Amino acid sequence: MATYISFLHYTEQGMSKIKESPGRLDAARALFKQHGGELKAFYLTMGGVDAVAIAEAPNDETVSRVLLTLASKGNVRTTTSRAFTEEEYRKLLGSLP
Repeated sequence: MATYISFLHYTEQGMSKIKESPGRLDAARALFKQHGGELKAFYLTMGGVDAVAIAEAPNDETVSRVLLTLASKGNVRTTTSRAFTEEEYRKLLGSLP
């Protein structure tokens, strides 16, 4: 499965109901599982990003579907990047001409 790193920013709505955030995290974990993926890790962070999530999903469409569903609730905005493991990185570079 592909790995994705998401940078989360709480919206005003999300901050006003921050104590509900653990339940929303549980729901996100279940949504990933429902779509054949897995939320591998979640970190509350300080600085310019409120939280970071690391997930695995079968493909870009799946992770997009899950993240758009979560964002549509109005509590977070996300920026997500496809991440390559060291093994994938080495394989990719090894395939260059």
